[in-house]
Amino acid sequence: MKTGFISLLTSLALAFGAAQGMAASVDHSQYVKGPFKDGPSVTKVCLGCHAKQAEDFAKTSHWKWQGPTKGHVKGLEKSDKEYGKANMINNFCTSVQGGPNGMVHEACAKCHAGYGWTTTKFDFKDTGKIDCLVCHAQKGDYIRKNAKDIDEFTDLEVAAKSVGLPKRQHCGTCHFKGGGGDAVKHGELDTTLNNPTKSLDVHMGSTATGGLDMSCQECHKTKNHSISGASTMMATYDGRVLCEDCHTGAMAPHKKSKNGAILNNHLGTVACQTCHIPTFARGQAVRMSWDWSFTGKHVEPEKKDGLEVFRKSEGVFTWGKNVVPTYAWYNGKIDRYMEGQKIKDPKSVVFISRPDGDIQDKTAKIYPFKVFTGKQPMDAKFKYLNIFQQYKSLWVDYNWEKALKRGAEGSGLPYSGKFQFVKTANYILATHQVAPKEEALACGQCHMGGRMNWKALGYKGDPLLIGGRFSKLHKK
Repeated sequence: MKTGFISLLTSLALAFGAAQGMAASVDHSQYVKGPFKDGPSVTKVCLGCHAKQAEDFAKTSHWKWQGPTKGHVKGLEKSDKEYGKANMINNFCTSVQGGPNGMVHEACAKCHAGYGWTTTKFDFKDTGKIDCLVCHAQKGDYIRKNAKDIDEFTDLEVAAKSVGLPKRQHCGTCHFKGGGGDAVKHGELDTTLNNPTKSLDVHMGSTATGGLDMSCQECHKTKNHSISGASTMMATYDGRVLCEDCHTGAMAPHKKSKNGAILNNHLGTVACQTCHIPTFARGQAVRMSWDWSFTGKHVEPEKKDGLEVFRKSEGVFTWGKNVVPTYAWYNGKIDRYMEGQKIKDPKSVVFISRPDGDIQDKTAKIYPFKVFTGKQPMDAKFKYLNIFQQYKSLWVDYNWEKALKRGAEGSGLPYSGKFQFVKTANYILATHQVAPKEEALACGQCHMGGRMNWKALGYKGDPLLIGGRFSKLHKK
């Protein structure tokens, strides 16, 4: 009876904490008892108190890998279909759908917050498959090897007892290593942000260096396990995170600047990130291109300056450090290539994603981007980007015909039997690695400095000399 009473009090305490949004900060070591044979056995214990949280999480795009676009994609404003990593294509590892019955999920779903998504038949309604530890374990060296297996060095009982609020390292496990490795996908998200200096990022920089040591969720607000954010790479829209969410009122920009009035005149045309992220990849080099057409060939050298520039199973790569962004107009919508979309001109660059907006669009501003370029297969007859099986196929035997046939089996997108390589490009918005204000761009670096390609942006010349975009000279 005494034991049952204590269990009841424990459950009530945890339930109350969960209701207050504080459960993850409670010391769970006195409530969680092992040993545990696998990850799902830990989840079973979590669900004893957190069934509601699991149900909430099962509705999110982090779980389903797809979600509503909510007007985020040009042309899909009225669509109620859900899109995301689960059913879209990119120019990194390309797709999670390759292989008979989606075999590629076994490798890609290493970054899925669940256990056992190895085929297309995964049951997303089964909350017992949720991996609570991947976001909440603070100790125990919790590492996932693939979609179902945990590293043999992980101590599940220690990990389960250590659960707490997610830290940057938890988010970074997948987001710093997106696209198959550290610093591959993003220009300004990599493992140097686990413990950065203020100079690398004023928000995430350590307090010892003068930074604010902010967690991801301080900007990416979370409600019912749904994390706010909208990427220019994906169609899914979970709410937009803006600098103005914090920098307004008493925290409004340029209040103490002697040139505040001049700088504020730019706010209707120039995004905050444009001036405050002067370069990306400041912590380490990031991948800038991926050419799949060299797969199976022999290329020398395989490494340059310590970085891998060729891998027989994947092709040729280039890297960049302290990269000056590409600047483009962006109104909050993206023009996105969707799976199965016909390519009109295979000789031209196929844009996987690029920002919508132009100089005449009053809702658009100039933003900084990493433009990731590549070469990947297109079906020569159907004129769409092919989905192929990399995992346990191309990465092993370098056989394109086999990989393309098996990829078609998994995706349902037919392969005609003939393919060709096409050039692709992906605009990735730079929003992290915000530099200290002392290192922000100075006027002369954009005006008269050669950084901005005014013609590409639609200007007839440097606006400092001829007037801004709404002057008579630029009106149509």
